[in-house]
Amino acid sequence: MTALPERVVLGSHNKKKCSELRHLLQPLGLQLKSLADVENALTVDETGTTFIENARLKATEQARHLGQWTIGEDSGLCVPFLKGAPGVLSARYSDPDATDAKNNEKLLRELSSARDERRRAYYICTIALSDPEGQIHLEAEGRCWGRITEEYRGEGGFGYDPLFEIPEYHQTFAQLGTAVKSVLSHRARALERLTRGLRRMRVTC
Repeated sequence: MTALPERVVLGSHNKKKCSELRHLLQPLGLQLKSLADVENALTVDETGTTFIENARLKATEQARHLGQWTIGEDSGLCVPFLKGAPGVLSARYSDPDATDAKNNEKLLRELSSARDERRRAYYICTIALSDPEGQIHLEAEGRCWGRITEEYRGEGGFGYDPLFEIPEYHQTFAQLGTAVKSVLSHRARALERLTRGLRRMRVTC
């Protein structure tokens, strides 16, 4: 069985995403570093047409460049009424220099005429783990269904969280605490599947 080191790089500069993943991986004893913590990180073009294609690109290209085990993660929001948009363009939905606020405003505009079931949406997270040679060892996917609210609710989270409501809780991801989100989220569900594979890999220095 291939040995997995104690330190793994997350192929992202997103501090909030890294913090969330670090919290979820902590029980395994893995030390997770973001690209902000390493030198000479590569900028990977997300040219994939699917989430898993982008996750693989982020994992393999960065792993080969850094010579380190790397997790590639790609996630986003999909609204069936909008034919799957924002989809793989979730982070740059409004324009190439998008911000969370601009993306959320565009989403609200696009759904301004939608009611009830037409506002259903799901978050998706795909993860790929690559060794330093660029070989993928593990992949995982997780989804979480909810609905898009008509106004912002909550101060926590990031991305579309202030608009993404979990109907059973009547709260958005931005309102739910970390403990609840760490169980329900698309990222948590993907990592649950990933950790099953990680547990089968002997952790060494």
